[in-house]
Amino acid sequence: MNKLAVWVLRVGVFGTFIGHGSIAMIGNEQWLPYLGLVGIDGPIAYQAMFFIGVVDWVVAFSCLLRPSKYVLVYATVWAFSAALARPLVGESWLAFVERAANWAAPLALLLILFVNQVNFKEAFQGTDR
Repeated sequence: MNKLAVWVLRVGVFGTFIGHGSIAMIGNEQWLPYLGLVGIDGPIAYQAMFFIGVVDWVVAFSCLLRPSKYVLVYATVWAFSAALARPLVGESWLAFVERAANWAAPLALLLILFVNQVNFKEAFQGTDR
């Protein structure tokens, strides 16, 4: 395992989630349509953004200090979903493509740290089928 590459990915995931979490905590009007996709709108959307921001900070520090396979799975799925929300609300598919690193970095870290050492099924023992 290349320790330098692992640290670069840890810092990359940290930066992505600290940055997005900070923006979410202050409330970003441009993100309202994305929350609207799942039925969250009005004043509650800003409260949801703050909560999402706090979770993003937890993910950021977790991935930097002590990556967990479950946190990395969450980070991958969340970042992929957030990127996919853009074309789903009418933005260009390029808005999804340009955010590929947001979900690919936690996925790469997951694969390097937890899946590369054993087969995939053993890495997530107990989550069969």
